[in-house]
Amino acid sequence: MAGKKALVTGVTGQDGSYLSEFLLEKGYEVYGMVRRASVERFDRIEHIREKLNLIQGDLTDQSSLDEAVKSIQPDEVYNLAAQSFVPTSWNQPTLTGEVTGMGTTRLLESVRKIKPDARFYQASSSEMFGQVREVPQTELTPFHPRSPYGVAKVYGHFITVNYRESYNLFACSGILFNHESPRRGLEFVTRKITYNVAKIKLGLATELRLGNLDAKRDWGFAGDYVEAMWLMLQQSAPDDYVIATGETHTVREFVEIAFESAGLDWKKYVVIDPKFLRPAEVELLVGDPAKAKAKLGWTPKVGFVELVKMMVDADIKALQGDSRYQGISK
Repeated sequence: MAGKKALVTGVTGQDGSYLSEFLLEKGYEVYGMVRRASVERFDRIEHIREKLNLIQGDLTDQSSLDEAVKSIQPDEVYNLAAQSFVPTSWNQPTLTGEVTGMGTTRLLESVRKIKPDARFYQASSSEMFGQVREVPQTELTPFHPRSPYGVAKVYGHFITVNYRESYNLFACSGILFNHESPRRGLEFVTRKITYNVAKIKLGLATELRLGNLDAKRDWGFAGDYVEAMWLMLQQSAPDDYVIATGETHTVREFVEIAFESAGLDWKKYVVIDPKFLRPAEVELLVGDPAKAKAKLGWTPKVGFVELVKMMVDADIKALQGDSRYQGISK
């Protein structure tokens, strides 16, 4: 295994940072693709930045992807980059389709043309199920996405399947259900909750405004889920897998545990704000990880309550000035 090369798109994101840590520990040479920006944000990978090979590239630019694959000659490619914030996908549906959907095709094309023996991982999403047809959701559950993001992810998922079947690429899709961590972006509801609980605890805020508290999700720890990505690419044959905990919890439960872990009564601080409601809500997502458990030997290690408390504790420490957590507090 030592000496393998991996190309990771979305390396500066939550999953990219945890996956890069994981691969480095396995002895990989890790190449992370980053977009050119006037203000660069490497908070999540600052602690491992010197161990990474960062290259510029963009999923909307075919030539940059071709050049990356050509110069690196990766053994494994992990496509984690996307316009991944669901509310933004309604405001920028074309961009979301261009990056999240077509971007996957461009990267697959680069692999097909230049390094067809590379193993390819596509980050699919539970948002593809949307208005669910069955509970829990499995690899065979029909998709009914309820956002432009979900639609774009369905395209990315099926184009990956198509390239696997058409060109015999070793291409897998991981249908990951919600996975969180202290490195989650502040725009996501879980991190919005824990960060504001920390602010309220420290006297820096007085309320938390949220939308639908009854939405149910299957929440796991991102650090556990990146192991499943890697395991998919170590199998003898490519396949698609649901990665989830198999448990469902409401946003209200997440709120209750977060405030309780900080010694606060959530009812005194939470305000329901209609502006945070989705145009088309996804009410219930819960995955069945039986296939991943049987074939990959994968099971999540961090439980729901432990995850929420981990995030709240990290946000409190970051706001108190603990240098170990400064990168996640913004």
